[in-house]
Amino acid sequence: MFSIAEIKEAHSKVKSGADFPIYIQELIQLGVKGYDTFVNDGHVEYFGNNNFRTVGTETYDKISIASSAHKERFIEFLLMHQDGQTDYLTFCQHAAQCGIAKWSVNILEMTCTYLNSFNDVILIEKIPS
Repeated sequence: MFSIAEIKEAHSKVKSGADFPIYIQELIQLGVKGYDTFVNDGHVEYFGNNNFRTVGTETYDKISIASSAHKERFIEFLLMHQDGQTDYLTFCQHAAQCGIAKWSVNILEMTCTYLNSFNDVILIEKIPS
């Protein structure tokens, strides 16, 4: 199975959202099937075969999540991030401002689902391969 150290190595190459598709390809090679990123503190839960699960505990200072979602503004921030205009922490802060509590990546389906604090789906995005 994969380790947090291997995932950190792959993630260290990500400078902006423009690098995300390459990161996903590296996770596939490691055997990661999906992961959930929690915006409030940055911890990530990774999933693999046979119910394998590991948690990345490297976090940042707590971020408050807005109580209501602002989908249109979030899409603007997401596009900026994917274009390489923001770093990861800035994107997380923008997501929180827009009411995004977590995102869930399903590598098998190649989707990234953004959810609010009530686990309501705000946006489902197809991951480019």
